[in-house]
Amino acid sequence: MLYYKDMGLYTKQEVERTELQKRVAEELQDKAKRARRLADEPDLVEDSAYMHGMKKTTSLAWLWVVIVVAAVALIVYSAVKYSAR
Repeated sequence: MLYYKDMGLYTKQEVERTELQKRVAEELQDKAKRARRLADEPDLVEDSAYMHGMKKTTSLAWLWVVIVVAAVALIVYSAVKYSAR
């Protein structure tokens, strides 16, 4: 038995769990075990068929983004400038 003082009152707590507490604890433990198993399993994305022949993005990918944005900006600028005539 465990005794503790709570706001000036002495309360008594039984060490044994109720059936509901036991069932909830077991369910939580099972859920944690399933989560650990799922985390340990590979996601198999690297092994997927559609990934064969693909390359990883290089560190110069940002340069391609800048080039595409500049090209779109140039096209829009040209369209606006020459359509006003």
